[in-house]
Amino acid sequence: MEKRKARTPTEPMDSMLWMMLPMFTAAGSALLAFYIMQARLEVAVSKERETLARAEAVIDTHKQQMEDRIKATQEEVRRRAFDELLTDFRVEERHYVRESKSLFLNRKSMVLQERLFFRNIPLSNWVEHEMTVEEGNDMQKLAKACSVFTAKAVGERQEAGPRLLR
Repeated sequence: MEKRKARTPTEPMDSMLWMMLPMFTAAGSALLAFYIMQARLEVAVSKERETLARAEAVIDTHKQQMEDRIKATQEEVRRRAFDELLTDFRVEERHYVRESKSLFLNRKSMVLQERLFFRNIPLSNWVEHEMTVEEGNDMQKLAKACSVFTAKAVGERQEAGPRLLR
């Protein structure tokens, strides 16, 4: 008769262990591969974020430079337009000498007339000043000293008189 070998109680466990061992190994390998790939993905994402941050910094810098250039250009255009406007203003001036003779007194005076123009449009009426002339005085200096529309005369009047609101 045949002899049968007696089974030991660990034999089914051994066979089960040999069947499950490749599955555990595959699961462990898959888990290890997953974590390695996850780490590589995080490194790649961080590099992309760094590149994006650099690009955004460059764009912000260029944007700021463009805004500054635009502001400078606008200020220059305004200044040029204002300068052109000021060149359109001019002063028309005329003066003559008036002599008044009386019985005992012979008086000489210079009459200065001025008016302000914008292009060809008069902005003011004739402003007239009469100044007594002494012998030996320069008429041109006297005319410039008494002018209403010169920058020096305007500056002196502002210092001496009340301040103008702007």
